[in-house]
Formats: sequence, structure tokens, C-alpha cells
Amino acid sequence: MVIGAGQAGLSVSYYLQRLGLDAGNDFVVLDRGPGTGGAWQFRWEALRIGSAHKINDLPGLDALGLSFETADRHAPAKDVVADYYRRYEDHYGLQVVRPADVVSVENFGMDLMVNFTLDDEEKEVSTVTVVNATGTWGAPFIPWYPGLKSFEGRHVHTNDYKSAEDYRDQSVIVVGGGTSAIGFLLELEGIASDTTWVSRRPIDFLEDGDLNLEARIEAVRMQDEAARAGRALPSIVSGTGVPRTRRIQAGIERGVLTPRPIFDSIEPHGVRWKDGAFKRADAIIWSTGFRPELRHLAPLKLREKEGGVVVAQGASWKDPRIFFAGYGPQASTIGANRAGRMIARQVVATLSKIQASR
Repeated sequence: MVIGAGQAGLSVSYYLQRLGLDAGNDFVVLDRGPGTGGAWQFRWEALRIGSAHKINDLPGLDALGLSFETADRHAPAKDVVADYYRRYEDHYGLQVVRPADVVSVENFGMDLMVNFTLDDEEKEVSTVTVVNATGTWGAPFIPWYPGLKSFEGRHVHTNDYKSAEDYRDQSVIVVGGGTSAIGFLLELEGIASDTTWVSRRPIDFLEDGDLNLEARIEAVRMQDEAARAGRALPSIVSGTGVPRTRRIQAGIERGVLTPRPIFDSIEPHGVRWKDGAFKRADAIIWSTGFRPELRHLAPLKLREKEGGVVVAQGASWKDPRIFFAGYGPQASTIGANRAGRMIARQVVATLSKIQASR
């Protein structure tokens, strides 16, 4: 069972097929989204390919004559990715089941029982192994600050943001130090009455102007180290920095991208810094990232007291039947395709061992 049909889940599925497993019979892919595209189908309308983290091509995408390197830069990224993924699923006959929302994965003798809802009906399927490729979009993270719940304006997380027009003539505070926060600030310019950018850490602008996450070895090392230790995974941007593109540099020069230190507390009508300075706000946009979506695996008790799951080379150390695609160093932006091949091989090897033992 593969849970999730984003980049990581589709990559694993492709390689499972290459290794001789039949989609729909030997393995099944469940996806919660109403359509194709993984988390991309939910992203905001103004986001374009090339303005966010690099979108890697799925393995075998070239057989369809498609590549994100040559994709339309003017159409919404959500639409382009959804279209490419739909054509990919159809071409390889992956038979993704959706919208299937996995509620829990539990022990079922020597096997596992996957409980999910499909078209509002509760269903369950037993399986020998599970590849968890749920990503993070369904687990947004908003850090706690004193007075958080007292704010009378709108709290909006990245996964709730739709359009800058929703904030016309409003005073907006954007929290976060990554490319999403910067994108929001640039989109809100001239639409919101004013914007304020705050970040917990200084922004590490990269002078090369190009964010190539595959090349950011430090980010991969930090993620792998945390995953192996079972710790909560660190922020990607903390290991990669932000590219100083021409668009971003122009925003800096206009004064739109001038970050302030994080505020000390939140009040009903704005935020206050430790020195007493106050900024009124109608909305606070939290571009503060996500956490791995693992709630459905809780019955298996994989989580460590340090807050994470011990994962090495894509496999759970506590339960060899559980594999993680797109987790830690295999996150979709920094290596899901390579992880797909590695995990598919391990799944097939595990199935062979289990079959032999029975």
C-alpha cells in the first residue's frame, strides 16, 4: 500500500512497476486529494513554476515528452503540476484511488490494516507493507506566542492562502524566512495597505541567485541526521538559504523585503515587540512551514520521545514493514525520485522475505 500520490508516492509507484509489481493488484496507491498534483493542487493561484523551489521531473516523465524545465511559466503552477501528474498516472496506469483519506494503520496479525474513507464510506484493507508518502501539507505548523488566541484579525497559514486580493487595503504581517513568505510579500505589495515582514532568524540570502536544493548538501545532512536520531525534522530553509534573484533584489531595494526580528507577543489588534513597539494588523500570515503528516501511523507507536520517527534509508527502524518516502533527506524537493528507486527495491526485497517465511 502506497499512501500519497505526490512526487514521492508516484516515484515509488513507478519503480514498483519497473520491478514487476502490478498496480491495482500487487500494490495500491491511496491519495487524499480530490485530484492529481499532490500538495501542488492546493497552492495559491499566483504561484508560478520557477518562482518556488525547483520541481523535479518524475522518473519516466520524459517518456510523455514532458519536463518541468520547459513547462509553462505563465500558468498557475498548481494547474501545470496537476496536469502533468494526471497524464503521468494515466500513461503508467497507476490506478490511484481518490479521494481516499487514511485514518489509521494498525497491526493485523503479521500484516497491517489500513483504515480509510472513500466517498464518505469507511473501508479497510490489509497489506503486507506500507509506503508512507503523505508529505507535510496536511500538517501546517504555527508556533505559539503569548496572546496568539487573543488576536481579533485573521490567522492564515501558507496552506490557507489563496490570493492577495483577500487582503486588499488591509495591514498584513507575514511571518517566516523562506521563499513562500517572500512570495506573499511581493504579491501583497500595492494591494494590502501595508505589509510587515518578521522572521525568527536572519535571512540568509544567497548571492548566486539560484536555489538548487539538490546541491545544498548541508540541508540533506541535517535532515538525514535528524531522521536517523528520531528527532523532529529541521526547517529546509535553515540549511539552504534564499536565492537573491533579480525579483527579490528589486523587492529589497524597494523596501518591501526588509525583515524585522520576531515579535514578542500578540494582542487583539496587532503584535508587540520586546522594546514596546506595536504594529497594528488585520491579518497575520504564518509562512512557518509544516510537520510530517504521521497521525495515521500513531497506532504503530513509531514516534520517539525526541519528536520524530527513526528512519534510515527510507525504512522505519522500529517496524520493517513501514517505509517513508519523502521524509527527511528524501523530501520531495531534495531527492524523492532517488528515494523512490531505493524504497521500491527494499519493498520488493521485504515482500520476498515475508513470502519465503510463510
